[in-house]
Amino acid sequence: MKKVAVVGCGAYMDSGYGCPGEWRCLKAAALGEGDFDETSQVVAFVKCECPGRTVVPTLGMFMKLSETKPDVIHLSSCLVEAKPGCPYVNAEELAKIIENKTNIKVVLGTHDYH
Repeated sequence: MKKVAVVGCGAYMDSGYGCPGEWRCLKAAALGEGDFDETSQVVAFVKCECPGRTVVPTLGMFMKLSETKPDVIHLSSCLVEAKPGCPYVNAEELAKIIENKTNIKVVLGTHDYH
């Protein structure tokens, strides 16, 4: 089973939009649906805090302290498809930053449940 970390949009989490960190991302991972190519174990759920500077250090701290390295990192669907989009960084740029710093593949999205 693939180990995954999910990065969710903190603005969505804090605003109570029902996303992320609730059933949709976790269900898609468990069932291998949406943007997960197989059933997966979510080993971390990291909140991206505006303006996004803490995402990479938080992922690094998770991996160091938990001694767990995910096979892949997913940017949550709410982060990738946010309307209006993030004023600080778009999902593609954030994915490249995370990949460059962690050497772990980043997938844009988690689920297609609406």
